[in-house]
Amino acid sequence: MVHAIRIHQTGGPEVMKWEEVTVGEPGPGQVRLHQTAVGLNYIDIYVRTGLYKNPLPLIPGMEAAGVVEAVGPDVYDFKIGDRVGYCTGGTGGYAEARLYPAERLIHLPDGINDQTGAAMLLQGLTAHYLLHRTFPVKPGQTILLHAAAGGVGLIACQWAKALGATVIGTVGSDEKADLARAHGCDHTIVYTRENFVERVKQITDGQGVPVVYDSIGKDTFYQSLDCLSRLGTMVSFGNASGPVGAVDIGILNTKGSLFLTRPSLGGYVATTKELRDSANALFTAVLSGKVKIDVRQTFALKDAAQAHTALEARRTTGSTVLLP
Repeated sequence: MVHAIRIHQTGGPEVMKWEEVTVGEPGPGQVRLHQTAVGLNYIDIYVRTGLYKNPLPLIPGMEAAGVVEAVGPDVYDFKIGDRVGYCTGGTGGYAEARLYPAERLIHLPDGINDQTGAAMLLQGLTAHYLLHRTFPVKPGQTILLHAAAGGVGLIACQWAKALGATVIGTVGSDEKADLARAHGCDHTIVYTRENFVERVKQITDGQGVPVVYDSIGKDTFYQSLDCLSRLGTMVSFGNASGPVGAVDIGILNTKGSLFLTRPSLGGYVATTKELRDSANALFTAVLSGKVKIDVRQTFALKDAAQAHTALEARRTTGSTVLLP
């Protein structure tokens, strides 16, 4: 028997329970993992609250690192003892051990330890598709990134800077502003006391930016549109403040023939090749020193409710890891 966090009903952090679970032997195409570190992500909150619908009961968690301890039939890419990570095979990550489809696993390079591996995949692959595929950032461009001191934000700031962009980032406090600047953010806007639309226009001499990467959702959506230059792209990739809801697409016309997209990581790494190619690009950026992964908080896995409370209250910065 191993332990895992399970939820039997959606709701607040208190619905997460530390329980014994049974993990069987791997079936065809599966491996059994002994998990050493589990990533904390905002999508875990969407699952816990029921914003993202899943059958109950369930074990939350999308991302972890660990060691292969058993291999099922028809698995050829992995063997017992391999260090691996994952972030795209569905829920089930908040556990000491689990079964996982081998086709969605990623080998961890020797230069990346387990805590870093658990902290970097979902957020790093998100930064990769945003900056390289959704709106490919070019040298000399100025971009706006909300939540610049968060997990995705700190990675994206560094990566965008390495691509030659000027980065404007919104943050919630002076402490977070300092952290974002230390990770490549050129201009920080403390949204709790500054109007970020006005500041973006000041920074860009009234031109606006060609792209906004917005993971906040409801509270920032329409102001983000006002930050865009003509033919700009609004990338709405999260709902930290709640879903945006219905949008009259006519507004895209009146504000400058804008583009709007609502992407997710799953759409960009749907195949095993896409997943591993993206992971290799991320590993290359990290191992080269262009992107540093900042694990700034750790919690015991059994204390996942405390981690969720801190994340929702915006008391975390960078990446957070749960330790089984």
